[in-house]
Amino acid sequence: MRAGARKLQGIYVITDETLVPGRTHADIVCAAVRGGTSIIQLRDKCAPDSHLMVVGKELRRVTSGSGVLFIVNDRVKVALACNADGLHVGQGDMSADQVRRLWLDGILGVSVATPEQAAAAEKAGADYLGVGPVFATSTKSDSRPPVGPEQVRLIRAASSLPIVAIGGINLDNIGEVALAGADAAAVISAVVCSDDMVAATQALVRAWGASCGPEPSNQYPEPDC
Repeated sequence: MRAGARKLQGIYVITDETLVPGRTHADIVCAAVRGGTSIIQLRDKCAPDSHLMVVGKELRRVTSGSGVLFIVNDRVKVALACNADGLHVGQGDMSADQVRRLWLDGILGVSVATPEQAAAAEKAGADYLGVGPVFATSTKSDSRPPVGPEQVRLIRAASSLPIVAIGGINLDNIGEVALAGADAAAVISAVVCSDDMVAATQALVRAWGASCGPEPSNQYPEPDC
């Protein structure tokens, strides 16, 4: 596991431009960084690589100044072009061992739903595991039935890699995810669909801290955006 993966703790905000008209990846990232997120993932299944390379370089600039980890979903070329900290792939994307041959030094995350998939991902060179959907979610059209917090516990028992729980996580259930053993909670609509994305992120950060340890400071970084 690469050293940078040890920073995968706390709130992990995933961008989605389709949920709120006019709300861009940059809008989401700037608000989430101001709110105290620990990790950002650029996720866009439609835009061409050429466009996402431009977007990714701007997001890299913002996150670099704040110490927030910057992950790119699926697009190896984009991750390389914008010098991202990490790359995340799902079970339906390029296989983890193929990705690792291209993505030599960066953090590699792999989506898993079972201990068997977790073991295969770790063997292939994954640095962290994305587990879910933990709860029902409407942000992914191909989403599988929710696995529940118990599956996080099972995978936690089977692997020492950091676990990022994802799927339907919000203020009402984030404590369950923390208690199940996840190192981070990935959120999309809980931030992106909020009227005030900064306040929504701050609330999630506080809730996570209350479940995992001392409540975090309210001194949030100010991104250059």
